[in-house]
Amino acid sequence: MAHDDLGAGAGTTTMLQAEGAEAPVKVEFDNFEHGFPEGFGPGGWGHLAYAIGIAFAVFQLVVAAWNILPSQVVRGVHVGFLILMTFGLIGNFTARNDFGRALGWLIGAAGFLCGLYQWIFYADLIARDGDPTRLDLVVGTLLVVLIFEGTRRLMGLALPLMCGACLLYWFFGQYLPAPLNHRGYDFDQVITHLSYGTEGFYGVPIYVSATYIFLFILFGSFLERAGMIQLFTDVSLGLFGGTRGGPAKVAVFASGMMGTISGSGVANVVTVGQFTIPLMIKFGYRRAFAAGVEATASMGGQIMPPVMGAVAFIMAETLGVEYSVIVKAAVIPAILYFASAFWMVHLEAGKHGLVGMKKTEIPSAWKALVARWYLVLPLAALVYMLFEGFTPLYAGSMGLALTVALILGASITLGLSNTVVRYVFWIGLALVTAAVSRNGLEIVPVASIVGVLVLITAITRGGRATLAACRDSLADSAKSALTVGMACAIVGTIIGMMTQTGVGTIFGSWIIGLGAKSLFLALVMTMLLSILLGTGIPTIPTYIITAALAAPALAKLGVPLIVSHMFAFYYGIMADLSPPVALAALAAAPIAKENPDKIGWEAMRIAMAGYVIPFIFVYSPALMLQAGDPMEARLGFYGAVALATFKALVAIGLFGIVAIGFLFVRLTLLERFVAFIAALCLLGDFRFSDTVGFALTVLIVLWQWRQRPRAVAAAA
Repeated sequence: MAHDDLGAGAGTTTMLQAEGAEAPVKVEFDNFEHGFPEGFGPGGWGHLAYAIGIAFAVFQLVVAAWNILPSQVVRGVHVGFLILMTFGLIGNFTARNDFGRALGWLIGAAGFLCGLYQWIFYADLIARDGDPTRLDLVVGTLLVVLIFEGTRRLMGLALPLMCGACLLYWFFGQYLPAPLNHRGYDFDQVITHLSYGTEGFYGVPIYVSATYIFLFILFGSFLERAGMIQLFTDVSLGLFGGTRGGPAKVAVFASGMMGTISGSGVANVVTVGQFTIPLMIKFGYRRAFAAGVEATASMGGQIMPPVMGAVAFIMAETLGVEYSVIVKAAVIPAILYFASAFWMVHLEAGKHGLVGMKKTEIPSAWKALVARWYLVLPLAALVYMLFEGFTPLYAGSMGLALTVALILGASITLGLSNTVVRYVFWIGLALVTAAVSRNGLEIVPVASIVGVLVLITAITRGGRATLAACRDSLADSAKSALTVGMACAIVGTIIGMMTQTGVGTIFGSWIIGLGAKSLFLALVMTMLLSILLGTGIPTIPTYIITAALAAPALAKLGVPLIVSHMFAFYYGIMADLSPPVALAALAAAPIAKENPDKIGWEAMRIAMAGYVIPFIFVYSPALMLQAGDPMEARLGFYGAVALATFKALVAIGLFGIVAIGFLFVRLTLLERFVAFIAALCLLGDFRFSDTVGFALTVLIVLWQWRQRPRAVAAAA
């Protein structure tokens, strides 16, 4: 499978070698939750997986561009492809012989046929809804077994066991004492609801996986292939490399930028971290701290719009609001999260006297933008269309088409020696695009332009390598979509069980009962639930489960619905930083050559703001641009937004100096305690809390400022 210099990893590897670092470290996990090894397997089996991956991607592109199939059919075929590739790839990478690989593909083929069953008998299934045939029950039961087993082999036992417990409750919950019992459901009722309805395997999560998520994974894959990682890295180095503790600030900024196109925090660790972690260590940061910085920043990529780890799409569908509403609500908290991480590394550098990089080692941010400015266009166009009210499916399709056009156009112009001719080509392409879209962008003209560019690229120098790279992106995207897709499928068990039995109201009543005594206690219980779930399962199912259980209860306690959903989402992300599991720390450990537990505790310290920001936006909804803030009556909406943002900045600044133990000089234990009390006051909602918080903040800052001359004299 050909790859050319458009590959995202190529630039990062080059920079690593330029810095004298070792070759990139291959990160291994106990399962395939965070990605398969490179490639598609040995020999002909690898070619088979590669071809099916391309077929999967092409199917998703066709149904995204042209609404030619019913939604239920698209969901069924999508799940079929997921099962086929899951068992096939696991067989390719784990089986010891061809028989084992063939068996994996045969099992996967059975799952694919279960998905096709939704298409072949679509009309019949609708006509006999609630009255399944024996074949319906056989296919539905087989689908249950394959989804559970595929998820177990892909992600480990945690998620299947949790969903299996829900399945047992669904079948046998009528024998439990009140109020935990339900009325009881027959086998055919459970299987029909789970395998054929829109509140089981084919519910909202798999609908989002089959539409938005796959498309945005493909979009990010093409941008990375075009060299976006290299652009982010060069700009980050140019802006912050020379500042105090610059390498760590580069890690925070570059990972934040990667978060705009990547949906996986752990994937960010093993891509950007290959460069930033050795660089931080080289400039004096402790190994555990360097890895913790990268883990914190990379996981924060999932809260950075526009992609937000794909949860934004599920949240929008669940709440029935426009995608842009979710993105707008997430912007300020995401900026605060990265500002906090930035502040932490700045303080750590000051505490240990760490300096920045030499000017000769830093690329020019301006030159990097001038050389590859066009890579920003697809992302800018995507954000613009989303905020203008276009659907994510349309915006993602157009963004992807623009990315492909830029990649192909860049390949074509490489074969043109005359600069004037290159400019003429780009201007001509822009004019043609403008002409066909004068009545609005439509998929057929845009697809036609891309098709013409493909034909031209095929006959230019180096063009075939570029087309091969694009083809590789299609196959790689299908492989990347497996873990998210299978997780979205299996959590349908929990959603289906809750919708049919109504058990969610029991947990909700418990949360509401706690909230009647103290909203803070209800929030703490929701936080602990989310972190507990997130230690064993990925972020997306963690959010779906917690939001289904706790978010409606928090909404009844007066928390805006978007805020309650975002609260659950944040702590699902924090779980990947929290020991004992701390998957982001596990990914960073072999790169930093440090103990994962040490990295996890450092990441928790660096991400302290991530643990408090959700509480801030619950008590100050204006931070998420939501109405109902307590200060809105006195200051107006935007006044409340400004005050909430300022308070949050001061609070996370205080938590930073408490965690690091440094501001202008090292803090004593008493100074840390005063700063901690000030931060808590700014988070609180009692009489004079803001006044006390700001007064203590001024006191601690002035006291630290006065200690500077004494510290300088002692150092001399």
